[in-house]
Amino acid sequence: QVQLVESGGGLVQAGGSLRLTCAASGRTSFTMYDMAWFRQAPGKERDIVGRISRTSSTYYAGSVKGRFTISRDNTKNTVTLQMNSLKPEDTAIYYCAATRGLTNSPTSYYYWGQGTQVTVSS
Repeated sequence: QVQLVESGGGLVQAGGSLRLTCAASGRTSFTMYDMAWFRQAPGKERDIVGRISRTSSTYYAGSVKGRFTISRDNTKNTVTLQMNSLKPEDTAIYYCAATRGLTNSPTSYYYWGQGTQVTVSS
């Protein structure tokens, strides 16, 4: 089992940057999990932003590719989402999630953080 806590959300102008951090804790080693960031805007489904495997291979959704970067630090049990060139359409609640396996489906993720709000003004 693992507990996830996100931090780093906030309000930023279009074109700006934010860095989100997900801190993991629990009985099972962090290195056993594949990690992902999802986001959910009001009235919309929860969609994957990107994911990073246990071996640090990454996947990004087309809408964020080239602007967002996911990394993990297994010594600190953290996953980071660096968001650059932010757009108003990036506004959403961002969630960190953990699973075992490479999947983009939110229903396949076992553990979730509480979410952090990101708002991008035009």
